[in-house]
Amino acid sequence: MSKLLLGLVCICLLGIRLASAEPREGIAMHGALKYRSDFSHFNYTNPTAPQGGTLRLAVNGSFDSLNPLIITGLPAASIQPFVYETLLARALDEPFSLYGLIADSVDMAEDRSSIVFTINPKAQFSDGRPVTVDDIIFSFELLRDHGRPNHRQYYKKVTQVEKVGARGVKFNFAPGDREMPLIMGLMTVLPKHAIDVATFEKPSLDTPLGSGPYLVSAIDPGRSLTFTRNDAYWGQDLPVNRGRFNFARIEYSYFRDQSALFESFKTGAIHVQGEGEPSQWVSAYDFPAVADGRVLKAELPIGVPAGMSALVFNTRKPFFADQKVRQALSLLFDFEWINKSLYSGLYARTASFFERSDLAAAGVPADAREREMLEPFREFVKPEVLAGSWRPPVSDGQGYNRTNLRSALRLLREAGYELKDGVLRQRTDGTPVTFEILTTMRSQERLLGTFVASLAQAGITVELRQVDSALYQDRLDRFDFDMVQYFWPASLSPGNEQLFRWSSVQAKTRGSYNLAGVENPAADAMIEAMLAATTRDDFVSAVHALDRVLISGDYVIPLFHLKHQWVAYWHWLRHPEVTPLYGYQLDTWWADPATRPNP
Repeated sequence: MSKLLLGLVCICLLGIRLASAEPREGIAMHGALKYRSDFSHFNYTNPTAPQGGTLRLAVNGSFDSLNPLIITGLPAASIQPFVYETLLARALDEPFSLYGLIADSVDMAEDRSSIVFTINPKAQFSDGRPVTVDDIIFSFELLRDHGRPNHRQYYKKVTQVEKVGARGVKFNFAPGDREMPLIMGLMTVLPKHAIDVATFEKPSLDTPLGSGPYLVSAIDPGRSLTFTRNDAYWGQDLPVNRGRFNFARIEYSYFRDQSALFESFKTGAIHVQGEGEPSQWVSAYDFPAVADGRVLKAELPIGVPAGMSALVFNTRKPFFADQKVRQALSLLFDFEWINKSLYSGLYARTASFFERSDLAAAGVPADAREREMLEPFREFVKPEVLAGSWRPPVSDGQGYNRTNLRSALRLLREAGYELKDGVLRQRTDGTPVTFEILTTMRSQERLLGTFVASLAQAGITVELRQVDSALYQDRLDRFDFDMVQYFWPASLSPGNEQLFRWSSVQAKTRGSYNLAGVENPAADAMIEAMLAATTRDDFVSAVHALDRVLISGDYVIPLFHLKHQWVAYWHWLRHPEVTPLYGYQLDTWWADPATRPNP
């Protein structure tokens, strides 16, 4: 009998050991953490960087809210992470790893069914009040019930929240999503004592209260926003923060016109200009400050996927609901001529939603695991995409694109349209085909105007409609558009954000990033497989499979990407020698005290 009891005790103890791991300083989505528990700073920061000075940055657009956590309003830039912080901080030189910030340790079940965050006893809001377990639970419930649709989507997977001692909070999860402990680690922490739940979802320009390194010190609605470093910031000596947040002031100016923004950079009123336009990079940086070395140009490495920059079909619209129509219009986009004539041939064509990484499926035959996952959904994947032979349409680059035009007209005829007297019409009632491309920046005109001219060759009339940034965002939130130019960034560890972009549920959720209106059971299943993957190999296969489904659906016309990051900046600015996987980070830069133009 005693041996039986001893065996039961051992089994119970074994179950406890398997259910939970020892508390540790961080968590990784796959594999081991890069940094040891005694690390002093991230490798891509300079822990001895001098502090002080003012950094002036620019945003093309406007803002009418200081709350980035709700769907309504147009939020100002950088409220996160300057004012609001998360439980854990992301290391930008790893695919997806998090380390202690507001929570100084975590205790995650080995099956990832739960996680306990223990709050750093030093953590406090900028009014001096400590961050408590009640603040964590309040933030979770507030964002779950009143936050953006992605918060509501993610946090509904939490089945239970409970206090653990004086400083711990435990989240339990529904099975099937191994990313959820990390998703909760990136939850924004808000002060319960300073937020009115009844008005949270209304846009507001009230000064936000957070626990981060900066305070909002000046607001000119729609025009400018100034952050001032909080000298009493509680977390300035944490390993995840050493070498970051070096400027005493950061000023954002908002411009409605990209040309005016660039002119401000040339005069020194703006200090940093990230550049994504090859023609600009080649020809516009010939002003005196570049010639005499006061402005420096840098080409910096980046190790994350390029993401998907694309012209997006709103498949909720009857014209774009037909895949043959989408295929036809894709044939009419003449990348080779556009790249040569508009961008000095410096762009590479994007063929994958995870381009520039090993997560990209384009050009790679599906492996056995992918084929197994996709077998129940064969009708949703083109054979050439499965074989790895598919590439976006190619022209001869001469600007005529006649071969592709003939193929496009054939597809349009099959879809029920015909070209008569230079006008594409519905065959049934003769209605001319017209649609609108919604834009918000004048800089889009050259690219989109060229595409509009190509569509005119097929008899399609397209209007470019430019609206201000607030109306543009509102129309995107309501899916009130025919086509837009959009960009979905990508990481080396795609996860729950893919639900918000491509799941069937989010196709009907206002404010989601499923702008194309994708309702595809194969995409839903591949995202589920990706979130449930326990090994890196299974994860990569699931991402590849999702990529193949999205490519096969012709939901977008892929545009192009750069192989590096381009940035120009005034000479007194300095940055670390090491650039992380996610590209240059301005919060790791600093001003040279000997040459900076301000205190």
